[in-house]
Amino acid sequence: MNRHFRTWAARIWYGIVWLPERFIIAQSCPYGDPAIFDGAAFSWTAPLEANWQDIRGELDEVLRSAKALPNVQDLVPEIRVSDNDRWKAYFLYGYGHKVEAHCVQCPRTTRLIEQVPGMTTAFFSILHPYKHIPKHRGPYKGFLRYHLGLIVPEPPEACRIRVGDEITNWREGKSLILDDTKPHEVWNDTDGVRVVLFMDVVRPLPRIASRINRTIVRWICRSPQVRRARGRQAEWIERQH
Repeated sequence: MNRHFRTWAARIWYGIVWLPERFIIAQSCPYGDPAIFDGAAFSWTAPLEANWQDIRGELDEVLRSAKALPNVQDLVPEIRVSDNDRWKAYFLYGYGHKVEAHCVQCPRTTRLIEQVPGMTTAFFSILHPYKHIPKHRGPYKGFLRYHLGLIVPEPPEACRIRVGDEITNWREGKSLILDDTKPHEVWNDTDGVRVVLFMDVVRPLPRIASRINRTIVRWICRSPQVRRARGRQAEWIERQH
């Protein structure tokens, strides 16, 4: 797919979602429209934080083969914010599709994420030392972006995320919820690896807005881009066995 086509495809997509984003989702979300949300307002964060060390234990097993893990852009080339091998991903769910082989390897993590209402995507996001993800925005406001800190190197100010005009840091065992359609960028300016449990969760909305949002989410989950990403993930798993 050439760059010209991708550019026009992106413009068409943003044209389609602009109205529901601006006039339905942003205006009707009961949690407002901040760049960073109060994680305590969402009851499903408590079990994840309470069991974060169990999740970390399964992550440690995954990291034993970290060099073999795929780069994010190799699975999803449409994410054009990384062009090296310093951002890796270990997917459990991708846009509603379960990666069975990985979920078998991480049963406790899988049980916890499957209890999160509206969870569509979940993976271990592994950021290697001195990786910078430049400013970008997510494709659709109908999701909330969730991070659970699992490995956070020191010093805190050197491993950070900017969302809109706010800069914050991850903490191990603590939740961070953000609106990824706000311009955001990430830095790991340390000698260590930063890992978070990364999830996309369908944004809670009133009934009519929720129906519209979930229709768009279903469309995204069945899109050609998602089907291609599933195929790349399956090919990578097959090569490992």
